[in-house]
Formats: sequence, C-alpha cells, structure tokens
Amino acid sequence: MTLLDITLVQANLRWEDAPANRRHLERHVRDAGETDLIVLPEMFSTGFSMNAAVLAEPMSGPTVTWLRRLAMELKTSICGSMIVADAGGYFNRFLFMRADGETIKYDKRHLFRMAKEHEYYTSGTDRPTIELNGFKLFPQVCYDLRFPVFSRNDLGYDVAIYVANWPAARREHWLALLQARAIENQSYVVGVNRVGEDGNGINYSGDSTAFDFGGVSLLPPTEDEGIFHVRLDKTKLASYRTAFPAWQDADSFDLGNDRAPVGRPN
Repeated sequence: MTLLDITLVQANLRWEDAPANRRHLERHVRDAGETDLIVLPEMFSTGFSMNAAVLAEPMSGPTVTWLRRLAMELKTSICGSMIVADAGGYFNRFLFMRADGETIKYDKRHLFRMAKEHEYYTSGTDRPTIELNGFKLFPQVCYDLRFPVFSRNDLGYDVAIYVANWPAARREHWLALLQARAIENQSYVVGVNRVGEDGNGINYSGDSTAFDFGGVSLLPPTEDEGIFHVRLDKTKLASYRTAFPAWQDADSFDLGNDRAPVGRPN
C-alpha cells in the first residue's frame, strides 16, 4: 500500500488518573473514524509524572488491556506511551497495539533530567521500527526529539512518530525540531503533544502536527483539544528521495546500542 492515514489525538490529560484518562481518550478514539493509526500523547494515562512507584502498571494491567480491546474492536492500530513496571524497573514505554492485539514496545531512550526522569525510570536500549501498510515507522518519545544522531535514518524508516508532553514554554523548539528531523532524514514526521495544565502547574500548548520529507507542514498546529487527520503518501516520499538523494552522502555513526542505559532508577 502507498497511503497511510494517521489520526492525532491532542488531549487534556487528567493528572495521575488512569481510569479517567481511559474514559476521556476513548471518546476521542471512537470519533476518529476510518484510519490506519491513532496516536496518543506521551504518558497518556497519567500525564508526565515521576510517581512511577504508584502509577506504573504491568503489561497485563488495565491500560494495556484497554488499548488492546480498543484496537481489536475498532480494527485499527493505536499507539502512545505510558508508565510500565517490567523486569524490576519502571519505563516510559511507547506501546504500538496492532488491530490483531499484537503489541510492539519501545522504551524511551533519553530521559528528561530537568524533571529528574532519569532518577525514576530506566532508559531503553533498542531502536525498533514498525511495519504498517508498507510504511516503516520509527517510534520516539518527547525528549528523544533533541538528539539527531539517535533519530538518524540509518534504519530506512518512512515515518518518525514523536509522542510528547512538551511544555508550552518551549513550543518553538518542538516545532523547529520536528521540521528539522523531517528534512535531515528525508522522512515524514508526526508529533503528538497534549494540551492543558498538569499537576505540577506546567502548561502545554499542543501543537500536534506533521511534516513531509521536505519539511513542509501537513497540519497546522493548534492549542485546541481534538483529533486531527493526516494522509501520508509513500509514492511521493520515494520520488523525493530519488530526485534528491542526500541520504546517500550521510555520515556513518555507531550508536553502540549495547552500551549501558543512559539513566537508571535509584
């Protein structure tokens, strides 16, 4: 297939209240209509909280179960990140739930030290890609956006997806970096952020958006809560990469994915 329809869910999350967020987000998800992928924000069930010991759920917990039920019922893939307890640690885990119930995970690599995230969560070591409708997707979480070497398109991905709780105070950074990742990687980029104010008094302006492989905006950013749709075309992507093959001159980097995680919990 050459087309991919993505629905971005920009929501005001309820602070540290997973049941309320599941109810709230389900209304948005059910309003999405026919789509290939629904993208929720970072820590969609709690907001960006460091209260991992209380809020973390196992992979068999109610939020993962809810995500699987919705994906299977609506016959579409759904993704976003949440707080997960696994293997003796806590993870800010990006979950990609397929329509058949298969779950693919990516654990956030770069933990936001300014909020002391690295003191409560363990960072991931893998850089997975996910196949959907003939597109190769690259899952990322919030602060990962600031690290271009980690986002380097040496994996041959077609779409980078960033889910976030990115504060309004740095909204210019969010938009500029999303566009930069699209241009330098000759890839579509989709960014989904939240709106509202969290329990720490931090404001979020949303600005969920998408850019094409040339850095052209496909979706105007807004501060409104709601769902937004974008259609990606792989034929156009392939034609651009053929006509302007800058990727052939990219430098080689060894990310050393087997090195120790960036952050560990105390």
